[in-house]
Amino acid sequence: MDVTIPESRVAGRVRAPPSKSYTHRAVLAAGYGADTTVVDPLVSADTRATMRAVEAFGGAVDRRGDELDVSGFDGHPAVPDDVVDCANSGTTTRLVTACGALADGLCVFTGDGSLRSRPQGPLLDAIDQLGGRAESTRRNGQAPLVVGGPVDGGTVSIPGDVSSQYVTALLMAGAVTDGGIGIDLETELKSAPYVDITIEVLDDFGVDVARTDHGFRVPGGQSYRPAGGEYEVPGDFSSMSYLLAAGAVAAADGDGVVVEGARPSAQGDSAIVDVLASMGAAVEWDRDAGEITVPRASLSGTTVDVGDTPDLLPTIAALGAVADGDTTIENCEHVRYKETDRVEAMAEELSKLGASVTEARDRLTVHGGESDLEGAVVDGRGDHRIVMSLAVAGLVADGETTIRGGEHVDVSFPGFFEALESLGVDVEGHD
Repeated sequence: MDVTIPESRVAGRVRAPPSKSYTHRAVLAAGYGADTTVVDPLVSADTRATMRAVEAFGGAVDRRGDELDVSGFDGHPAVPDDVVDCANSGTTTRLVTACGALADGLCVFTGDGSLRSRPQGPLLDAIDQLGGRAESTRRNGQAPLVVGGPVDGGTVSIPGDVSSQYVTALLMAGAVTDGGIGIDLETELKSAPYVDITIEVLDDFGVDVARTDHGFRVPGGQSYRPAGGEYEVPGDFSSMSYLLAAGAVAAADGDGVVVEGARPSAQGDSAIVDVLASMGAAVEWDRDAGEITVPRASLSGTTVDVGDTPDLLPTIAALGAVADGDTTIENCEHVRYKETDRVEAMAEELSKLGASVTEARDRLTVHGGESDLEGAVVDGRGDHRIVMSLAVAGLVADGETTIRGGEHVDVSFPGFFEALESLGVDVEGHD
């Protein structure tokens, strides 16, 4: 689906969607338990993959309005009757791969072409260290994966600079093993706030995790039981970043964009508030009300390390194309291993709009002072975050910007284009 964004001014109130990261973890945590209601989840293409996996392991997920009633498998996942299709969700794949290592038999996990290109080798190796079976059918460390057990705990050594999701997967599974799982990190942990999210969710479900000198340890024999049998999902700061950026670059004179649902949490992507402030935006965050207000500002370039916040790179790159001076995004090599190579994608697609961009392996620099954005046809690369970031750039590009693959916003923010319309953008081409 091609979506066209005209140069626009925006204003009004809009609510951020629930967090995708928290929803994934909450749904699987509920699966590890008995009966849990997940309140205000994000129901998207990615999170539906996690719901299907819970059902494949013997649980049940019933949607009731803004709630999910999850009947879990109580720490004992069954061997799925069929191959588990994780679609485009790397988070689902990694989380359920560790879960599959608890099953008394073999589980098979696969997904679409993009997912089958993403690295899973360190997690497979970790399961092997625990005495389980974990193989890539193509022997390249990528899906399709064959995994089985049951493992009963132990200690693993894994790299921390490929994906924090390996840690998350092992912590979640380790809590219901007999002996628990210790994780020793061989390298510095990238995207550490995502592990903080995991620990926060586990704590809300009554599961203890300890930090060690070399990594983490989760004791075994625990049960997933949230207080009152309910868990409420907070708003998503990754998705919020596009709305906040839209306000900073395109808010109407004398007005601004107010984003609701901004409740403080462990989300590292809340760093977008500080990034905008460092670029000169007058951001106001009422934490008690969970509201952030952003008026349009004359932005200046900045330097941002995205080692802990990889999902913000596309948003920051789009902001950099509007700002005066250079915006340098550092420590970003791991961002190349997402749904697409997001470093390359933003460099190439922003260039089509007239931005001056310099790309290195671990750095992306957008030369805003040398950029004069003009509408063009750009490719969302089948990646929801690329699509939404290019839409932000399109708000200030002269003329119209047509984004190919607009339907991919369904992965994390199904109502994104409707949100833009509510702010006054005449979006063309979406359903």
